[in-house]
Amino acid sequence: MKFQNFIYSLALLVFASCSNNSLLVTGLEGVSKSIKTQYAPDKRVAIFDINFDNSDGKIIASGMTDSKEAYSKLLDSLKSLDVSIINNIRILPDTVVGNKMFAVARNSVINIRSAPKHSAELGTQGLLGMSLKILDKEGDFYRIQTPDNYISWVDKGGIHKMNEGEFDTWNASKKVIFTEAFGYVYASKNKNAAIISDITLGGLLKYLSEDANFYEVKYPDNRTGFIKKNETVVYENWLKELQPSKENIETVAKRLEGFPYLWGGTSSKGIDCSGFTKMVYLMNGFIIPRDASQQINAGKIVDADLTFNGLEKGDLLFFGTKATKTKKQRVVHVGIWLGNNKMEFIHASGNVHMSSMDTVQPNYDEFNKNRYLGSKRYLNVKDKDIIDLKEKIKM
Repeated sequence: MKFQNFIYSLALLVFASCSNNSLLVTGLEGVSKSIKTQYAPDKRVAIFDINFDNSDGKIIASGMTDSKEAYSKLLDSLKSLDVSIINNIRILPDTVVGNKMFAVARNSVINIRSAPKHSAELGTQGLLGMSLKILDKEGDFYRIQTPDNYISWVDKGGIHKMNEGEFDTWNASKKVIFTEAFGYVYASKNKNAAIISDITLGGLLKYLSEDANFYEVKYPDNRTGFIKKNETVVYENWLKELQPSKENIETVAKRLEGFPYLWGGTSSKGIDCSGFTKMVYLMNGFIIPRDASQQINAGKIVDADLTFNGLEKGDLLFFGTKATKTKKQRVVHVGIWLGNNKMEFIHASGNVHMSSMDTVQPNYDEFNKNRYLGSKRYLNVKDKDIIDLKEKIKM
């Protein structure tokens, strides 16, 4: 309703100033902003960057979006306003990408950056075998979207591009998942053989064959190798046997204790606070949002009164700056509640370690207690932003 009222007001503006293109451009920018708020409020997971310009008496629309629905909404709005434009808007992915609009991570860990350059901030990481969508290309970098919908840039060396048929074949193939923190894929069935590559927790490779000690595996770029069976499980079997639970959350979390902090990291090579919670839940069969400020929007609210009562093992604790009359709440940190009669939680800060909200404990964390914002429960909660891999494999 608000958007319809906005269009009506703009129509009056167009009628009153049909000869003033500069004023019209301002109004059209307002339309674009309103659509962006509706369809792409978080630029980390959706693209809608449309601009209008007045050139030689003509209105030119440029920019890009990955939302066909938002694009259609914009065109319908322009049509209702009877505004004629030169349309230079790109709908991603387009011909810049070509027919290979999909990719799979080909390295143990791929670094996904905020801009198409190696010096750009690390936004997130992807694991070997991770399925990706390609949205755009600039130089040697590709703008990709990960399974948690995070959009950013990766260099060409980190991925193997595929067309839709190849991508579907990869996703449908039998795979193995690596379940140790670190390991290697070998050139032959011998741990002393040449190394094809390293591999980290959660990495996926295509299953080819097996013997008593090794799986023969294939990479997305068709390299082949051998991986120890005692470090790896057939993915479908792993998922079927997996029982997500409070206890398993704690087990996986503690396996990462002492691992180093890395801004943007989501792997055992280095991990940030939300990357840590993301990895723990991944190894319990869930894909959850990437950043702490996104994770707080999923799940079920618990401990609304901020007293740490009613929390259960596995709940996510969020920290940051509380909202004021002039500023919104700012979430900057997240950890996992373990309790254990010590009011303990585990989080990545400096490294992955245990802290406590109990003043008598030696690892009492006064700093985080003072900036505690609340908690969310993910286990046994249905939420569109918490993807259950058990359900996904049935599709």
